[in-house]
This record gives sequence, structure tokens and C-alpha cells, in this order.
Amino acid sequence: MAIHTICITGEPVLHRPSAPVTLIDDDIRTLVADMFETMEAAPGVGLAAPQIGIDLAIFVWRWEDEDGILQEGVAINPRLLISPVSIDPVDEDEEAEGCLSVPGERFGLRRSDRAILTATNIDGDEFTIEAHGWLARIFQHEFDHLLGVLYVDRLSEPRLTQARRAIRKEGWGRPGNSWMPGEDFLEG
Repeated sequence: MAIHTICITGEPVLHRPSAPVTLIDDDIRTLVADMFETMEAAPGVGLAAPQIGIDLAIFVWRWEDEDGILQEGVAINPRLLISPVSIDPVDEDEEAEGCLSVPGERFGLRRSDRAILTATNIDGDEFTIEAHGWLARIFQHEFDHLLGVLYVDRLSEPRLTQARRAIRKEGWGRPGNSWMPGEDFLEG
């Protein structure tokens, strides 16, 4: 297993839809193991293959819920259904979201409270998970990565302007920026 560098916003692979996985083989199994190791080292609760520069429709997650139960898995070629999103104002504390591809920044973002994930696991079996709350948020965030959408792309004002300023200030938003979990941010 290996820890990979994480691409920062502006890298083209982050801003285009991912290619489907056509064969689950030893290379894919190694990639998934590397993704879990990279996510843990970052640390994060989810990681999509495009975030490590791999143009494939795969994401992993690992999160301990409020009951102390570990929720983890891999989604290959996922599909996601979500319930309607509330139009209430965003709670900046409860709905703050971050992203390993926009490191160090957090902004309030309204997401659906319920999601149904259908995907293939590492053994090639299809599964479905109905998620609520934080796990539903993780699924939506990681699924967006596979569509070429970062959470900052979904922000409303004034958070959208704040995110754009932070990205510009860091010199991101262009190809060549990445960072290695466990080290300082690396600029390309």
C-alpha cells in the first residue's frame, strides 16, 4: 500500500466526469487499498479516485457514527439518489464542509439529509445503502467528485466569493498543485 499525493482544485482530473471501472482486478484492489491509506493519513472521511489523480469512478469512506459504529466501504461506479434539499438557511456550524482538494478551508453547504447509494464493491457485488445525516453528506460529497464537481462549486453567496478568494490567495485553481498527507502543502 502507498500514500498518494492529493490533487488541489485546478487539476483537470478534478473538474471532469470520471471514467467507469470496466474490470475489478488486482490493480483496482491495490488502488482501493492505497485510497484508504491516503484518506487515513490526510486525515479524511472520504476520498475519490480523481483526488489522487486517477480518472476512475471509485470512492472510499470511513467514518465512525454517533453510536461509535464504524461505517466504511468502497463504491465503484456508484449511482446516488437524494431526497429534496431544504431551502432553510445554511447552519454554518452544523453544515460546514471541507475537502482534501481545497485543504484547510471549510464553508457551510446545504446537502440533502438522505441519500441512497447503489454501487459495486471490491468483490464485484452490487450493494445499496440508505444513508442519513453525515453519511449521506459524505456520499454526496464523494459522488460529486466523480461528476467533476467540488463542494466549493455548490456554494451560494457570500460563501462562494469567500471560497474563490481563498483559492486565489493560495495560488490554486490551476494545474500542478498537490499535497502529500503528513507533509506541508506542496505547490507545483
